[in-house]
Amino acid sequence: MNVSEGHREAWEGFWAAASGAPGEALWDADPSLASVPHSKLLLPYADASLPVVDLGCGNGTQTRALATLFPRAIGVDLSHAAIGHARRADTEGVAEFARLDLVDGEAVRALHERIGDTNVYMRAVIHQSEPGARPAVAAAVAELVGEKGRAFVTEPTPAAKDVIRRAAAGPGGPPPKLRRPLDPRLKPASATAEEVPELLRAAGLTVLADGDTALAQTEYLPDGTRIELPARWLVLAGAPRAA
Repeated sequence: MNVSEGHREAWEGFWAAASGAPGEALWDADPSLASVPHSKLLLPYADASLPVVDLGCGNGTQTRALATLFPRAIGVDLSHAAIGHARRADTEGVAEFARLDLVDGEAVRALHERIGDTNVYMRAVIHQSEPGARPAVAAAVAELVGEKGRAFVTEPTPAAKDVIRRAAAGPGGPPPKLRRPLDPRLKPASATAEEVPELLRAAGLTVLADGDTALAQTEYLPDGTRIELPARWLVLAGAPRAA
């Protein structure tokens, strides 16, 4: 299975039109507002000697931060253009980057065979995935963590749509960084509240901890406050492999 051509083209087009500069994309928050505090939630449950894979890494901002917390950090993304941005931005070579379609089970298994059980970081990927592809995305998380790894997954809740609508309804219309993600093919905040944990459990993952949070964005409301999307986070473990 692979993502649809339209979905792939939408993301390829998004990143091809971007410069890759930090903070240019709406969700490309500074790691101090994203992967760093998220890692503090993950690490009490994780083996920090294992690698970490950043699923949907985009231009690699979070991957490079994760490389300071784990011995090996690998960022993967559906878009060739995104991976190009990530490699160019990693001037010190602290991380690795590769193009990967998360719903391509064979490719995901090949990555797991190459690196072994790994920790996973996934921020706001399921809600951007096509509904039919979401079980495969959850299965990719389960495949990669195996028995020893742990996953941190955070996704916007449906309440994020209200925040996006309010931001887009300002007197000047949507702020610049919000206009491209409103492309209907990118499906912002389209997963239901229970869909994400249900998908992950169905993939064989066990929820070790969870809670509410807000995902900081790089755009601001007319009054100067940062856009933050209501979200839920989960720390997950995989199932033991059959003998």
